Amino acid sequence: MSHFSTVNLLEVEDSVGERAPGIEGRFGRKHLDSRDLGVSLFRYESNLRSPFAHSHREQEEAYVVVSGSGRVLLDGELQELSQWDVLRVAPEVVRAFEAGPDGLELIAIGGPKPEDGDGVMGEAAWPDAA
Repeated sequence: MSHFSTVNLLEVEDSVGERAPGIEGRFGRKHLDSRDLGVSLFRYESNLRSPFAHSHREQEEAYVVVSGSGRVLLDGELQELSQWDVLRVAPEVVRAFEAGPDGLELIAIGGPKPEDGDGVMGEAAWPDAA
């Protein structure tokens, strides 16, 4: 393992693709050759509400809003997000994101990832869904 590495997240392949139209997910961990740190870019199209939510068994995450705005659903509670907000989320908290009118771009930062992964996927239960 090198003592340092650089990756442009816009050059990393979109790993979300067809699974969630309107959402891009570019995962940098393997490209950084990182043992303990995950850094990913997520882009949500304007006014897009994720139908999916997730939590983790072990990984704490932080999200940095680099452009746009939106809301995050945290264990059923809504919180507004705007540019340069940093949100820390404990592993067990179920989370989902919704973009505002200008879209939403987030950098997600996570800690060590267990060998078999630890993400738990589910449906997002938006309290104000029509």
